[in-house]
Amino acid sequence: MPTARSEGASTPCCLIFYVNGKKIVEKNPDPETTLLLFLRQRLRLTGTKLGCGEGGCGACTVMLSRFDRKQKKILHYSVNSCLYPLCNVHGLAVTTVEGIGSVAQGLHPVQERIAKSHGSQCGFCTPGIVMSMYTLLRNNPLPSTHEMEHAFDGNLCRCTGYRPILDGFRTFTKECAMGENCCKNLSKTRENGDQNGVKLSDVTVDHLDAKDFKPYNPSQEPIFPPELQMSDELDKASLKFEGERATWYRPVTLTQLLELKASHPDAVLVNGNSEIGVEIKFKSKVYPVIIATTHIPELRGVELTDSGVVFGGSVTLTEIEIYLRSVVELLPEHKSRTYVAMLEMLRWFAGHQIRKCCLKQKRQTEFRAVKKNQPSLKLKTTIFAIAGNIMTASPISDLNPILLSAKAVLRLASKDGGYRELKMDHNFFKGYRRTAVKPEEILISVHILFTSETEYFSAYKQSHRRDDDIAIVNAAVRVVFEEGCDRVRELTLSYGGMAPTTVMAHKAMKSAVGRCWDDELLSQVCRDLAEDMPLPPGVPGGMAEYRQTLTASFFFKFYLSVKLKIQNQLSVKSPVPASYHSATPTFHREPTRSLQLYEEVVEGQDIEDVVGRPLPHLSSIKQATGEATYVDDMPPYKEELFLALVLSTKAHANIVSMDVSAALEMPGVVNCVTCNDVPGSNLWGIINQDEQLFADQKVTCQGQVIAGILADTQLHAQRAARAVFIEYEELEPIITIKEAIKAKSFLLPTNSIQKGDLGEGFNLADHIHQGEMTLNGQEHFYLETQGCLVVPDKEDGQMLAFSSTQDVAECQTVIASALGVQDNRIVCKTKRLGGGFGGKETRAAALTGVCAVAANKCMRVVRCVLDRDEDMSCTGTRHPFLGRYKVGYTKTGRVTALNMELYCNAGHTMDLSLPVMERALYHCTNCYNVPNIHAVGYLCRTNLPSNTAFRGFGAPQAMMICENMMTEIANNLGVSQQQVRWVNMLKEGDSMYYNQPLLNFHLPTCWDECLTQSDFRKQQQLVTQFNRDNRWKKRGLSVIPTQFGVAFTSTHMNQGGALLHVYRDGSVLLTHGGVEMGQGLHTKMIQVASRALGIPASKIFIAETSTDKVPNTSPTAASMGSDINGMAVMDACQKIKDRLLPFKKLDPKGKWIDWVTAAYFDRVSLSATGFYKVPGLGYDEQNNKGNPFSYFTTGVACSLVEVDCLTGDHQVLRTDIVMDIGTSLNPAIDIGQIEGAFTQGYGLMLMEQQKVTPSGYLLTRGPGAYKIPSFGDVPVEFNVSLLKGVSNPRAVYSSKATGEPPLFLAASVFYAVKDAIMAARAESGLHGNFALSCPATPERIRMACEDQFTKMFPAAEPGTFKPWYVEL
Repeated sequence: MPTARSEGASTPCCLIFYVNGKKIVEKNPDPETTLLLFLRQRLRLTGTKLGCGEGGCGACTVMLSRFDRKQKKILHYSVNSCLYPLCNVHGLAVTTVEGIGSVAQGLHPVQERIAKSHGSQCGFCTPGIVMSMYTLLRNNPLPSTHEMEHAFDGNLCRCTGYRPILDGFRTFTKECAMGENCCKNLSKTRENGDQNGVKLSDVTVDHLDAKDFKPYNPSQEPIFPPELQMSDELDKASLKFEGERATWYRPVTLTQLLELKASHPDAVLVNGNSEIGVEIKFKSKVYPVIIATTHIPELRGVELTDSGVVFGGSVTLTEIEIYLRSVVELLPEHKSRTYVAMLEMLRWFAGHQIRKCCLKQKRQTEFRAVKKNQPSLKLKTTIFAIAGNIMTASPISDLNPILLSAKAVLRLASKDGGYRELKMDHNFFKGYRRTAVKPEEILISVHILFTSETEYFSAYKQSHRRDDDIAIVNAAVRVVFEEGCDRVRELTLSYGGMAPTTVMAHKAMKSAVGRCWDDELLSQVCRDLAEDMPLPPGVPGGMAEYRQTLTASFFFKFYLSVKLKIQNQLSVKSPVPASYHSATPTFHREPTRSLQLYEEVVEGQDIEDVVGRPLPHLSSIKQATGEATYVDDMPPYKEELFLALVLSTKAHANIVSMDVSAALEMPGVVNCVTCNDVPGSNLWGIINQDEQLFADQKVTCQGQVIAGILADTQLHAQRAARAVFIEYEELEPIITIKEAIKAKSFLLPTNSIQKGDLGEGFNLADHIHQGEMTLNGQEHFYLETQGCLVVPDKEDGQMLAFSSTQDVAECQTVIASALGVQDNRIVCKTKRLGGGFGGKETRAAALTGVCAVAANKCMRVVRCVLDRDEDMSCTGTRHPFLGRYKVGYTKTGRVTALNMELYCNAGHTMDLSLPVMERALYHCTNCYNVPNIHAVGYLCRTNLPSNTAFRGFGAPQAMMICENMMTEIANNLGVSQQQVRWVNMLKEGDSMYYNQPLLNFHLPTCWDECLTQSDFRKQQQLVTQFNRDNRWKKRGLSVIPTQFGVAFTSTHMNQGGALLHVYRDGSVLLTHGGVEMGQGLHTKMIQVASRALGIPASKIFIAETSTDKVPNTSPTAASMGSDINGMAVMDACQKIKDRLLPFKKLDPKGKWIDWVTAAYFDRVSLSATGFYKVPGLGYDEQNNKGNPFSYFTTGVACSLVEVDCLTGDHQVLRTDIVMDIGTSLNPAIDIGQIEGAFTQGYGLMLMEQQKVTPSGYLLTRGPGAYKIPSFGDVPVEFNVSLLKGVSNPRAVYSSKATGEPPLFLAASVFYAVKDAIMAARAESGLHGNFALSCPATPERIRMACEDQFTKMFPAAEPGTFKPWYVEL
């Protein structure tokens, strides 16, 4: 058992801290336990969520507070509790989302504003975002908009698109309290006028006013625990805690620390555990001795000396940032150039919870040269310290290149060796994760020198995403000139991401000495960099040519910036051309601004009729307080077991043997479950029964379930699962589409669509063009991972399953099949999902089936919740696509014929690949009229996890390929892309190539309004002028339409059910077949029922989705949730209304409760079922006729981007969207869906890159490697308008689906980027079409902007090397 002992000052031998004002005394803390685990499992504070386990999503954010006895003030900082060690909270106060407000006790203003501003959809990320904002306000009650937006650097949201969150929290900022200049007054000015020619008098312009919310009063915040403020006993205590595998020490003197390090030279030192925590959880590392350095005074000092600044080893990056800002303000500019570079790098270092705590430090410190015994400045404690950054020796550290180039001096100490100084130079890093520091030594401080007047310093970083991302390549460049001239005396070039260590470019540094700062020097240094920084084509991390190009691009930026600074001081030949100036400024982003336009409800609509009104999501308040319950938040059952999966590590192999003996002997382990324990069928599948619950004899992908380990805790189960030994006989895998084509590895059937005469169409064409495009997959990255809780019942083989699924009926069926019982013995329930996006439609059924088999074997409750890396490695993604096309077109750009081949990477089984390809074929011309077409779709069988449903369901991939074709047609003709799109656009009365007529089709109107609202013509002119004036920054502009068919392509699935109970008090319990996953479905269904019954929405309640209430439900997918379930709800309501009608006639002046009471006493049933099937659907493949869809949702987006041609970085400056969604049931929810879908589409097309090795191993298994859009990726100006005056007779109350259709509008950003690249290529004399795969990552953008730097690093020929990852 773990033991705890205090060493040094007298203190209780236990861990003491406060949580939400309550004192916690923990006698046996395990050093490997995180704060999050303790909060959720021991204290049952489940508002704080586990989203990733690596500090990359912010769902686990809590606030820590401590009393700083030097400053005599309370300091607050946000941390990732999933990484923060429990043992590190001794003497601290922890505040979770439950501690600041609740439904019963009242909401905190932060909670209220995110809920009422529609900033919470699925709600899983909401508590973490709330706590980030709360911490900011505790430190700064009136922040600026810039500070507010940057408070969320470490938070992710997959649903909202971020805009409503920023809008809601903007009401806390000083800009929202500026009187006449307040942002709300500016919005009103726009509302009373025009928006680029569109009259706003008859629509609603969404803007928020701080006066609409509860005022924020900092004096009403909970008090800091007096015990922690009055006594320093807990601060002075040295601690020792022993657990199962590790011992934790917290010394409080340097002597104690040095003695511990001497006794345990291999011990790891931690300040915040950000690196070690990840290695323990995901790399199965065991650290027997952990030493916390947070309370060593000598490591906490900050001093300004006569030569520079000295930072103690435990000074955090936030503290460094605050201190350096003060230094930069007070010192002469020339002395602080290194510090300015550090500050720029710290802007992008990690997430807010790791790097910052948002404390506004008073900048009144007096700086002076250090004198003997001068006290050092003490600052606040956060979690990521400078010593840890140096000593982890990461090859992509953002600070180490700066410290190398700055020639930082380290002060080291050991028990026997005393003190010594060590300069950081080319000899400091000895190898991967190794330094010249001796094992027994402690890094005491880091001395960073001033720069001189002739010295210049800059740092650079390029990553996949600006916010909270590791570097692809980073650099620090320093030059010192001889006095009075531009001749180089010294040049230092340090790079990260180019070798196993941070490295210096020795040849380039040497060759520059004695040269003048001119273009000849530039050319020589770049040539030398090619030799100094070689990378083989298959280098770990990949992107060899891009990384090498960045080394030269960074130096070029530095060269220009220095030349601009010195050309006015010295007589410099050939000054920097004006068109080059824009290459040098650091990244800047304006605060986000937005406009949402929608039609108000008709005049005279009853105030209690909430259809068409922007009601907030009905669970948003519970989500903001952390009270909304998800599967893993459910209280544990007695004797509950946790199931950990044993997953295949090979993509294609025979299973020779499996040994579980070592796992079964580990602590807490109860049993093991395999295919031999399945009493029914081990096979399952939606279309084909071709997938196994447990792999038997052979595995066909990595991540395939082979077995499961049952233990008393998740930690024990996971450790034991890793101890299972499996011997494989490896077979050759097929990973990519092109490999499958070569091997003719396809799933059947192969579908096709044909209309017209292809030969005649090509004969009518003036031009024929062939092309192709590839699109990568996309990880769903729902914030709540897959999870389930299964409760067995010994009687009659019954079982109750709680699953995070979009399809409760499929879960029911899979469990019943696996157990060999009828469906009526299984009940599956879902209350809400923390996001789904299609990823929980089928894949949740497999996990629930495995869990049910385990529960059946043990006859105990079993819980299984996947970690993020497990979820990403085994649940499938959006289908990667390859499209090849041959198109004929006229001189005007009108398409006459199209022959298209679509290939999708299905993975190792069918899953939903067939209907995904069907929808792709239905959308392969987007919204264009193609009279002669033949399209065929191939399902490539590969050794990857089965790819599955994802928002858009194949349509975005097909439409993307079509738009690429349209772009190439325009480029070939030398005409605008808008002209080609317009001349081919479908209109009312046209028919699709599968012969479905277009009715109530308003796409041309959306197109015209989008061009008007975006001020497209003026933007075109400005883009042309900008590109003419700037060589290394280019802008692009694009307008993209979309048309999405709404219905399940499998006709039988277009049905919905509902169950409605009216109770004697007049309240209504409503159940329907849809699942709430953040899209506001339950909210809309209550709005529908409220109007249908004529009662207030407050009388209606939806508890959950359950198979014992509504049977045979269709999955909540295909954007059909509101359509089929809404009509079923109306049907049930009508039945109740018909039954109440006689009583209403008898008492026409009565109220709802009167009629209900009368009906009850007259023994009239007050319960009704509702059912609906979508009429008029059906498609005859043989004759190519029918209506596969009920209707089409259409829209148009215009996006403006700016691209850095030297790095491939880009920024979305503006996006305008116009959507026809009929008569909106809830415009706030629908706009939220549009913005969220657009942002998810932006990730698909510009950012999110799956990386899989040639052997089938997924490299991108979490937010550290896989980047979804963050707060900083929202368009700087983001305007959404709902088309007014339109209706849709085919759906509930004339509404239209909004879940999936808007996603493709993000293609406007992709093609705007491509437009900018074309402008860059033209500068190099390159014209015409070029390939740009999706996603358009910084690497692909930069390498497409071909110039003198990219030519220095030609790509290796494919097939001549083994790539680090492959194009799926």
